[in-house]
Amino acid sequence: MLKFLCFLIFLIPLCFYSGLWWLVCSMMFFVSFLYLFFFPYFFCWGGLGYIFGCDLISYGLVLLSLWICVLMVLASESVFRLSYFSGFFLFVVIVLTILLYCTFSSISLLSFYIFFESSLIPTLFLILGWGYQPERVQAGVYLLFYTLLASLPLLVGILFIYNSLGSLCLFTLSGNSSLVGGLFYLCMVFAFLVKMPMFMVHLWLPKAHVEAPVSGSMILAGVLLKLGGYGLLRAFPVLFSFGFKFGVVWVTLSLVGGLFVSLFCMRQTDLKSLIAYSSVAHMSMVIGGIMTLNYWGVCSSFALMVAHGLCSSGLFCLSNISYERFSSRSLLINSGLINLMPSMAMWWFLLSSCNMAAPPSLNLLGEIGLLSSLVSWSWCLMFVLIFLSFFSAAYTLYLYSYSQHGSIYSGVYSCSLGYVREFLLLFLHWFPLNLIILKVDVSVFWV
Repeated sequence: MLKFLCFLIFLIPLCFYSGLWWLVCSMMFFVSFLYLFFFPYFFCWGGLGYIFGCDLISYGLVLLSLWICVLMVLASESVFRLSYFSGFFLFVVIVLTILLYCTFSSISLLSFYIFFESSLIPTLFLILGWGYQPERVQAGVYLLFYTLLASLPLLVGILFIYNSLGSLCLFTLSGNSSLVGGLFYLCMVFAFLVKMPMFMVHLWLPKAHVEAPVSGSMILAGVLLKLGGYGLLRAFPVLFSFGFKFGVVWVTLSLVGGLFVSLFCMRQTDLKSLIAYSSVAHMSMVIGGIMTLNYWGVCSSFALMVAHGLCSSGLFCLSNISYERFSSRSLLINSGLINLMPSMAMWWFLLSSCNMAAPPSLNLLGEIGLLSSLVSWSWCLMFVLIFLSFFSAAYTLYLYSYSQHGSIYSGVYSCSLGYVREFLLLFLHWFPLNLIILKVDVSVFWV
């Protein structure tokens, strides 16, 4: 594992040489493809060192992190073209890549916590440095304080585990009923639920998305939300015995909250805000699947996390392409785009259909598994899930039809086609999302 980390650290000096933007991007692509061949063929830990190692869960999320970080550089070409602190931007992206790599491949709970919190700092720099509106400072403060405040009890819980078990190694943790009480369970779980985010502690996410540049939105939706799900999967070996008692609270709250958020999506007029709220709705199903504590729910949650990372990131790229042309994210101004940008209408359709879990996308596999898991856990959830699935399709259709069809805003007179870079960027989101379904045993742990 360390050789990939050393390769990423080697890229840092190249950031500050002007003109090496695309070289750094190509080298990051190379690291991603190199890591692709590091696949663990057994459901156990491999590549172990003193600090790092990986199993199937780590492998999938590290690969997703590397991939999204490369596409962030590809999507932010305007930073390079306008020379808007492009060297520092690359430096922030590579540092963020390193921190995410270390987070997902940590084999100790304490090192996981340190890298988990450290990944906030480069994200905050992205929002404050390359955001669009003055309100980005408020969004950054929301992001920082929501997550940091919820994470302090997690640190206390981790230290308590070390004091009780004498070890923080992930693959030696097992259910210990003497440890688990209501307060300890809440300390360990709440930080991850805020990070996902769960309904009622989700307000930081739409604010951060709306004010962030395209790269910030991509990494927030693509990877940082998955830190919460990954943390829950890692913490539950300790909390398994107590999880059955509180599971009903989290499942009910997340699914009913997902239904409310789906209704919020139907009345959004900002492209980014709509996509951000849709992320909360999708993550509510992931929380429900993990909290059922059955094998099918955990596997499907992982599949939907990976699928949502690619799909949501691609939708944010599309909204940024429209924003660069029309200087607005309002649906009122971005209507009738099929006439102005006909070459982009297909990509809007493909990624919107993936967002509503149409075949053959990985979203379909994840959602079918989660529906089966939740209904087998309690048949009463069927009524909530019916409406959740319906409104998920409804707001995605609303996004697609309102942006592509209708009368064109009278102030826009240009006809604009996409660049080859933009088509490549969207293809590299959509293609893996529909390719992984051919190797489905990897994404649902049937190895």
